[in-house]
Amino acid sequence: MTTNGDYPPQAQVNGVGDGPQIVSTTPGTEVICGPLLNYRRMSNEHSPNPQWHGSVLIVTTPGQQPAPLRLRFAGLTGINGGQSNSEVGDRTFNAIKLCEDPRKAFFNYEIDLPFQEQEAMWTYHIADMKPAGGLHKQNPDKPCRFYVPSKHESFRIMFHSCNGFSVGTDMETWKGPSLWNDVLRMQAEQPFHVMIGGGDQIYNDSVRTDGPLKPWTAISNPRKRREFPFDEDMRSRCDQYYFDNYVDWYGTEPFAAANAQIPQLNIWDDHDIIDGFGSYTDHFMQCAVFRGIGGVAHKYYMLFQHHIPPPASTFTTAVSKKHHFSTKASPGTPMSKEGQPLDPMQLERTFVMKPSYEDPSYIIGPRPGPYVEERSRSMYCQLGKRIAFAGIDARTERTRHQINYPETYELFFSTLASNIEASKGEIKHLILLLGVPIAYPRLQWLENILQSPLVGPIRFLNKRFGVAGGLFNQFDGGVDLLDDLDDHYTAHQHKKERKDLIHRIQNLAKEYSVRVTILGGDVHLSAFGRFYSKPELNIPAEKDYRYIANIVSSAITNKPPPQAVANLLARRNKIHHFDHETDETLLELFDKQPGAGEPGVKPKSAANNKATMPSRNYAIIAESHPHRGSTGQADGALANGANGINGSAEAQADNTDFVLPKNPREPIHKGEQHAGASHPAASGLTRTGLAGLDGLDVTIRVEKNPEDREGRTEGYGLSVPALDCRGYKEQGRGW
Repeated sequence: MTTNGDYPPQAQVNGVGDGPQIVSTTPGTEVICGPLLNYRRMSNEHSPNPQWHGSVLIVTTPGQQPAPLRLRFAGLTGINGGQSNSEVGDRTFNAIKLCEDPRKAFFNYEIDLPFQEQEAMWTYHIADMKPAGGLHKQNPDKPCRFYVPSKHESFRIMFHSCNGFSVGTDMETWKGPSLWNDVLRMQAEQPFHVMIGGGDQIYNDSVRTDGPLKPWTAISNPRKRREFPFDEDMRSRCDQYYFDNYVDWYGTEPFAAANAQIPQLNIWDDHDIIDGFGSYTDHFMQCAVFRGIGGVAHKYYMLFQHHIPPPASTFTTAVSKKHHFSTKASPGTPMSKEGQPLDPMQLERTFVMKPSYEDPSYIIGPRPGPYVEERSRSMYCQLGKRIAFAGIDARTERTRHQINYPETYELFFSTLASNIEASKGEIKHLILLLGVPIAYPRLQWLENILQSPLVGPIRFLNKRFGVAGGLFNQFDGGVDLLDDLDDHYTAHQHKKERKDLIHRIQNLAKEYSVRVTILGGDVHLSAFGRFYSKPELNIPAEKDYRYIANIVSSAITNKPPPQAVANLLARRNKIHHFDHETDETLLELFDKQPGAGEPGVKPKSAANNKATMPSRNYAIIAESHPHRGSTGQADGALANGANGINGSAEAQADNTDFVLPKNPREPIHKGEQHAGASHPAASGLTRTGLAGLDGLDVTIRVEKNPEDREGRTEGYGLSVPALDCRGYKEQGRGW
């Protein structure tokens, strides 16, 4: 059987441009990068026969016609073995050309498969692939293996962010993406069903130090930098830089191996474009160079990270979108989906597919962003039986004073509400990706210092004599740290937007009795924040819709901040009063140093800092308890003793006899008790049962020694209970 997933036939052939007119005569398919495996969504998710949907991307030399992808059911992996729920034979999927120019071509395979009664292993293979002229670092012509959970289970999730290096990193100390070796070890022991990229999947910052923006960055006059044109030559050189950087990074092992066998879900952040994009002053962000690189970075973000065709042309000074809106196109002029004329220079010898279909997993923003002149692309999908995922695109619409448009939030939360309601109570958890942490220590005092008149004389000396050169950025001359602080939800200018967002999340949790857990990265250290009802309300966590955990996992590859910064953040870890009913703080999770006592391992933070961990890390999230299907067989196993005396997982989630501590930085429910390296969830391999039938286990795997190329880690664990607030009465009031 041959199929092309959900794409209608016309979507595979419609496009703009006639392509490079190259036909390869070399046997086989020359692959530059890939294969890269993505997860998209489920269909029929509330029926007895749900379907898994994903995609596979390869990048080839031009003129290729890749062979069909062969998808093969490779057996069940459940602990009791057994048969599949249906006859599952091999299937083939044809390549869909997304775009092609004289240097490369992007092909996508839209694949789908049925969920089984137990976790299943699948393999895919594209025949006759070979490395293209030394560009591809491994032999791509081999079957790749991935795993799909039972139809009765939810996905086992790996979460990461900041997967690259900032400019100036000492590469002798931070030896490449070594933590991906640990990810692959965990994958071999207990497979991940999806890996969520929380932003900065690639660092493109060197475009200004070693790439085509270097001469522009060297211009000392900020006004001249703002007025510098982004012409076709600059666009073409930036296009080549971003493509080459993606090929190099996505072909680097062991990251490349993970890309091929763990399905990805990605949302971008600033380093996927350039450091601080969106958070500099508005008059500077409006300059042609920022708008230009925003468009080029968006193009390759769409291709490499989402496997969808990009816009056919991007911003240049000569043919800007503002000019498009005021120009009447001549008959026959190619048009974008926004009804704008396309740049004919960018279409020369180039083909770009025009899809007639948007995958329903995307929540497309109502209007283009202010600097990236494309619409935001947030996501919603279901991760198995009981977990939903939603990711907010918090970069496309970002300015120094806003993160997302109000109408984008309206569309986003209405989409969440309609899908959760349609599940009729089946969805128990919402994993919400924000990219940047939202339950995090306040740093407004530092913002005030950096924006105070005291910095003025230092800025003058910097401009005239280069004094304190490391303090100021090379773009608008502002204090370099301010763009990072301005990115934070806790920044003073985002205070109202942050409060409105948390209230929306709380209301969603309350209305549908769904536990919300937030993922955040960006800050290059690990922490575990949470919002919760004030102790005097005496609401157990299992009934508390205000209890929202924020898993902070960053970075999987980039270097951590200095110990002094992490220790300072820990000292700023106060009990914050979010509103009249809600408090927030970080849990003191890190009860020991990673690898303490092992040869060559140094302490990462002060002995009294148990809240922030400045060491590379990633997170694992999985259901705390196995669920039995119609066969009576359970996937996974419980930790010894996790079910208590009577074997009841639900009993372990009962918080009624738990005594709240005087210090809420300590555990505030049973799942947080003994949180840290001794918690049953710390290994990331065993279901604890501690969070009840529908709870989650959370593991943060922290690097022990940056000089260890194998990336060995220490685990820190805790559990998050499911929420059942239906009919529950607060003391002295009801809801």
